[in-house]
Amino acid sequence: MAAAVTSSRPYHIIIFGATGFTGQFVVEEVARCAAESPDGSRLKWAVAGRSRQRLGEVLTKAAERLSMPELRTDIEIIVADVSIEESLAIMCQQGLVILNCVGPYRFFGEPVVKACVENGAHYLDICGEPQFLERMQLEYHTKALDKGVYVIGSCGFDSIPADLGILYTQRQFKGTLTAVEGFLNITSGPAGSSGHDATWQSAVHGFADSGSLRQLRKKFGQKPLPVVGAKVKKRGFVFFSKEMEQYAIPFMGSDPSVVRRTQRHLYEEDHQSPVQYTAYVGIGGPFSVMKLFCGGLLFWFMVKFSLGRKLLTTFPSFFSFGLFTKSGPTMKQIEDTCFSLTFFGEGYSEGTDPAQGRPNTKICTQVIGAEPGYVATVSAIVQAALTLLNELHSLPRRGGVYTPGAAFHKTSLIERLQNHSIKFSVKSYD
Repeated sequence: MAAAVTSSRPYHIIIFGATGFTGQFVVEEVARCAAESPDGSRLKWAVAGRSRQRLGEVLTKAAERLSMPELRTDIEIIVADVSIEESLAIMCQQGLVILNCVGPYRFFGEPVVKACVENGAHYLDICGEPQFLERMQLEYHTKALDKGVYVIGSCGFDSIPADLGILYTQRQFKGTLTAVEGFLNITSGPAGSSGHDATWQSAVHGFADSGSLRQLRKKFGQKPLPVVGAKVKKRGFVFFSKEMEQYAIPFMGSDPSVVRRTQRHLYEEDHQSPVQYTAYVGIGGPFSVMKLFCGGLLFWFMVKFSLGRKLLTTFPSFFSFGLFTKSGPTMKQIEDTCFSLTFFGEGYSEGTDPAQGRPNTKICTQVIGAEPGYVATVSAIVQAALTLLNELHSLPRRGGVYTPGAAFHKTSLIERLQNHSIKFSVKSYD
């Protein structure tokens, strides 16, 4: 381990929110990675949260599932609560990297970011909420830079596959890549797939407050990125995708926001040509379109009112047609679910001036992985943390608030992910 722990800061990684649905999977992944590391560079880690008893139960469960009885006794428990500033400070003073698994981040994220910046711990999360991510950049980038702290959001399925997938596509393209369309497809077994209630809550409150995001972006005072080559035409709200052979809609998650911020960073800091990016997700056949239309209308109406939001968050399974539940997916659902994110890119071959004529070269790449929410997400944030610990010298400047692509574009994170549940490849362009 390149980053060394000390007597005053004894842990490489602290998992905050380890008792949460996703946090429990992060605990198991960190335990596996720690067991893989050579004894001379053993990864030292701890778990943190509000309840010592529940944290102990999480470690006991992980010990049984992984056949690692030592987890019950060897892993330190730190009691910390987002509502108690002193407890967060004490936690952050003990670790090099804090993995924040406590959401929704719009409600619980900022105290952890603030504590990390003030107490010298690097911060990673699995947030898919653009408003939180962009507000942290606006309010904490200079502070983090001054403190030498890295704050890197969206290090899960939101949005490492998309953000690093675009970087991978740029590297594989022979010439100047100018535009990419991304198509997400999630497949599951007979039991179907589902997400946990916390993700649903984030979506409900995010859509309800979408106007604030537009106001927030005005505060950056940024000029639009230059459009290189032909401008990409956005597709309709619902359309039949020949690429996916099913109906698709624009992807409503954080990926477009994160990719855009990464492309801005690479353009302004490294003078790279920015890539236009549009994201879509497959929804299935005509029946799925009708269900989405009816459910979407109801959702958009209800999020506008406090009573509607209360009903949406109280009965997630009913209003999401079973896509989100308070109990989360079963292990069988997780095991039988996987994702593919396919990128169709275009640009100009080497030696061709992008200002002259239409794009003349195409490329197709793909990122595939296991279940996105609780396998790919977990692999992504843990490998991001290990990359930060081992390749700190390759990150931009000496600190600040960054997207995964901006932070890790000069590191081996893509190669690490290739060995841990997320694969990047070039496909034939039909």
